[in-house]
Amino acid sequence: MKIQPNSVVALTYDLYTKENGEEVFVEKADEQNPLVFLYGVGMMLPKFEENLQDCSAGDTYDFHLVTADAYGTKDENAIAELPIDMFGEMEKPEIGSVLPLQDNEGNNFRAQVKAVSDAAVTVDLNHPMAGQELHFIGKIISVREATAEELDHGHAHGADGHAGH
Repeated sequence: MKIQPNSVVALTYDLYTKENGEEVFVEKADEQNPLVFLYGVGMMLPKFEENLQDCSAGDTYDFHLVTADAYGTKDENAIAELPIDMFGEMEKPEIGSVLPLQDNEGNNFRAQVKAVSDAAVTVDLNHPMAGQELHFIGKIISVREATAEELDHGHAHGADGHAGH
């Protein structure tokens, strides 16, 4: 079966970015822990999906996403000051750590801590890979039709369709 909208895809990948003109390994998904997703519902970067369209199980891929097609350019104004009392009795976060946050609409996102003072925690709201070109190399492990329940829920339930929530 070829990858098409509403199919569940399981794949491996090695992800690279560039630092000082050199490719740097970032992360991977292997056959024991593949990336599994419902194709065509907006969960993945559109150009990532576009590069996989019409691939089948066993196919390999190797493609680059330019910054604009990945997480966009870094917005130097996407910095926020969080009041220190927001953290209550918790220890102050460390510089470089990533905080899980939620906006007023209930959307989850992550912010990286840039500075900590007695009054506030300064965070960068850009995606950690904003401003970077991405290079993906991998293999399609499986492709199957999504179940009615997966389509209803808007996400894959594992490579075999039976993973619980």
